[in-house]
Amino acid sequence: MSDQTYTGEVEPGGGSDVRELEHLTITKLAVDPQMSNNCYLLTCRATGESVLVDAAESGDALLGLCDSTLEGVITTHQHWDHHRALAQVVEATGATTYAGEPDADAITDQTGVAVDARLHHGDRIPVGDQVLEVIALAGHTPGSVALLYDDPTGHPHLFTGDSLFPGGVGKTWSDEDFRTLVDEVSTKVFDRLPDETWFYPGHGNDSTIGAERPHLAEWRARGW
Repeated sequence: MSDQTYTGEVEPGGGSDVRELEHLTITKLAVDPQMSNNCYLLTCRATGESVLVDAAESGDALLGLCDSTLEGVITTHQHWDHHRALAQVVEATGATTYAGEPDADAITDQTGVAVDARLHHGDRIPVGDQVLEVIALAGHTPGSVALLYDDPTGHPHLFTGDSLFPGGVGKTWSDEDFRTLVDEVSTKVFDRLPDETWFYPGHGNDSTIGAERPHLAEWRARGW
C-alpha cells in the first residue's frame, strides 16, 4: 500500500508521491525549481472528491493531478509563491476558494481571484466524506492556516503551509511576529497533537510532531 512506501521526498520537475490512507489519498507534488513549493491534492477515496492545498505554480501539472471532482483550493497564506496557479486552476475547475480571513484580500489583490470562504480557527472544510479542520497560525502572515486531517483509523495528518517546518517555525519579520508564531504553534499544534502526527510543510520534506517536539525550547531561545 502506498502509505508504506511514502516518503514525501519530491523535487520540482519530478513525479508526485502518493500516500493512500484508508479514507483519503494524499498526493504531494513539488513545483518551481526556484522556490520548490509543495502542493497537496487530498482526495476522498469513497466519493472521488478532492481539494488542493496551495495552487503554487505549474498550473498544467496541477490540473493533470486533478479532475472534474476538484471541489476546492485552499491557499495556506498570502505570499506570492503559494498562489501563482490559483487563477488557472479555478478557471479550469470552478473550485471553491478558501483562505484565512486576514489574508484573503491580499490573495485576491495579487491573483484577481475572489476568496469564496474566509477561514477562521476551528472551521471545517469537507473533502468528500472526510473533513479538514482549520488551525489558524498567525505570525508568518496574519492569516496563515494549517489544515488538520484527523484520520479516524490512523494518526493525524497536518498541512502546515509555511508556519512549521522540520527544524523550526516559518520565517517572521519581527520579534513580535516570531513570538506570536512560536506561541501559536506550541499551543495549537504541539500541546494538542500526538507525537505520531505527520506534518506536510509548504516547502521541503515532511516530519512528525514527535521528531520536532524536543526542539521547541531551542527554537524559542534562538529567536528565529
